[in-house]
Amino acid sequence: MAERRSGAAEGLAQGLARLSEWADAHLSLLRSLSAGMAVAGLLVLARSVRLTAKFTSALDIPVEFVEKNVKLRGKLHRVTEKGMEVEHIPISIPFITSIQRKWQSKGLLLVRLAGVELAPSGMAWLQQELKPKQMIWFQLLRREDLALDCLVLVNKGRFLSVCLNEELLRQGLGRTARIEGLHHDSHLYWKLHKRLLRAELKALKKNKGIWKEESYSERIRDRISNNKFVQTLKQFASWLRSSIQR
Repeated sequence: MAERRSGAAEGLAQGLARLSEWADAHLSLLRSLSAGMAVAGLLVLARSVRLTAKFTSALDIPVEFVEKNVKLRGKLHRVTEKGMEVEHIPISIPFITSIQRKWQSKGLLLVRLAGVELAPSGMAWLQQELKPKQMIWFQLLRREDLALDCLVLVNKGRFLSVCLNEELLRQGLGRTARIEGLHHDSHLYWKLHKRLLRAELKALKKNKGIWKEESYSERIRDRISNNKFVQTLKQFASWLRSSIQR
């Protein structure tokens, strides 16, 4: 029994000695691994800080966020002629968020609807449909000075979201415009542009919004120009003008 115990002790001692020798031989490797883990931790922390940072100005948003068309969340404050004033609501991570709140400044982002030329009736519709403090999502497409051109999404119910850019065109409250900030030969540009065109076409077919107003005015002009009394007045004016010239 004693011999077995001594043999086990010797085996354990030999194993520890070999482990120590291996650690001494690969000390530089272990140091590199620990340094790499530390760097990776710092990178993860830096990424977390950027994701949890509250943007109070369009200039605060990193360029790669715009280039990658990142979606951000925000709380609507008001709708103006320049666009929607939105308070950015960042991702919340315990400890990091609590520290950041101590030094975060206040400010609102100016969000515009990309690819839409808004009609005056569209502005009134937005002010009526959107409520203050309403949560929205906005996908970054372009940054121009202090303004952000975005696709804006609002929740309708628990499982449904509506793109405001498309909805305004679908209601005939604006016209399709070029989507600035995206390369015109890119897949994303044509994908979004087709969506907007399809929404505008639906309003055009149903004579909704501005399309209804334009078709009505055109009909009025046609009726006036085809009226016999108006045609007689035109003929008289033409005869009178030629008589005076003689």
